[in-house]
Amino acid sequence: MTQPIHIIGGGLAGSEAAWQIAQAGHAVVIHEMRPVRGTEAHKSSDLAELVCSNSFRSDDANGNAVGLLHQEMRSLASLIMREGDAHQVPAGGALAVDREGFAGAVTRALEAHPLVTIAREEVEGLPPPEWDQVIIATGPLTSPALAEAIRGLTGAEALAFFDAIAPIVHRDSIDMDKAWFQSRYDKAGPGGTGADYINCPLNREQYDAFIQALIAGEKTSFKEWEASTPYFDGCLPIEVMAERGPETLRHGPMKPVGLTNPHDPTVKACAIVQLRQDNALGTLYNMVGFQTKLTYSEQVRVFRTIPGLEKAEFARLGGLHRNTYLDSPRLLDPTLRLRAQPRLRFAGQITGCEGYVESAATGLIAGRFAVAEREGRSLAPLPTTTALGALIGHITGGHIPAEDAGAPRSFQPMNVNFGLFPPLDQAPKGEAGRRLRGPEKALAKKRALTDRARADLAAWIGDGERREAAE
Repeated sequence: MTQPIHIIGGGLAGSEAAWQIAQAGHAVVIHEMRPVRGTEAHKSSDLAELVCSNSFRSDDANGNAVGLLHQEMRSLASLIMREGDAHQVPAGGALAVDREGFAGAVTRALEAHPLVTIAREEVEGLPPPEWDQVIIATGPLTSPALAEAIRGLTGAEALAFFDAIAPIVHRDSIDMDKAWFQSRYDKAGPGGTGADYINCPLNREQYDAFIQALIAGEKTSFKEWEASTPYFDGCLPIEVMAERGPETLRHGPMKPVGLTNPHDPTVKACAIVQLRQDNALGTLYNMVGFQTKLTYSEQVRVFRTIPGLEKAEFARLGGLHRNTYLDSPRLLDPTLRLRAQPRLRFAGQITGCEGYVESAATGLIAGRFAVAEREGRSLAPLPTTTALGALIGHITGGHIPAEDAGAPRSFQPMNVNFGLFPPLDQAPKGEAGRRLRGPEKALAKKRALTDRARADLAAWIGDGERREAAE
């Protein structure tokens, strides 16, 4: 009897990998240590729990790389995208989900699959040698015993960075005489109306005082071994952004553009705090971009200075946790296998990708690599012109020019973005060959990149089906 494929970790990547393997007709065992052993960030025992934001970010498949990744994953029968779509909540142009409904549905789908076994246990150290195929998808909060075993096997120190969690506010505690509903530029996204965010305006005096309070506020202290760990730039604590300059936040998560205060439409706000719906009932809203390392008492004090949040009640306060990831370009092969021990394959944030969707996407392709290996057939490399292929290329080092392959480098976590895609063969042009400029050129370039990606992924899927039939 063929051995099952083992997956360590039941997060987004592990859940997606398990689904892909089981749907291909192979037995799979998910080893998830919760609730036997908890983590610093998780609150439940559900698989695919969302521990930070509830947003999968932009769903625009024509103008945004992560929106394109959504579309690619849907075309590859992703469980994570299926349940994300089924549990969406209004979020302008983004795809946001009811976090509890989403995780519960993913858990039930995997529990009900006849080829999936869920073992609630911690895998301490390296998996036993009789497990001939293993996907390690333990995420940024890998248990110390397993992390130490991986370091011992590779002879390399895992890199680390800090990631922060944004607070969640009870909707009925927000003063709507000061705040209002509106999406930026009134844009309606999946399941949205164009009025999907709660907006809290600050004038110049309020904004300046808020910045000072953030910088002066008491922060959580670091342990000695954490002191030199860098932050990931895509998820900086809000007070760290404030320290980079007084105008940073009003040009970042607190930018006031595309929004008009109906309570006083003639006055332009200096800055605006946005809150996004966090559950299907619409009773909870999270503070967009407000991940923080302020102490709990300071969060309550400082965030209640924001107009509309003076009496805010918090369902969850922000926090900070240490994320660990591999030097993947050096340690992993193009199919995400560990070069030092190829029976071990990695997926998710431990590989150095960043973001919910990116994590799930690496699980999807790791599952498909494992299936192909189990069936003794080859799986053609994903085109790097696709969002998924570009992401895997970043992780495995395909983006490094050959002449620089041996040079010292610093591998950093990365969200999918158009900068990871190969350039177009030629720049898009307007009607009658007219040369495009400015925003029109940028828009046309993104459309050309996404059109190329869709065509190349369709060809890759078709080629894979023909290979599978022939073999």
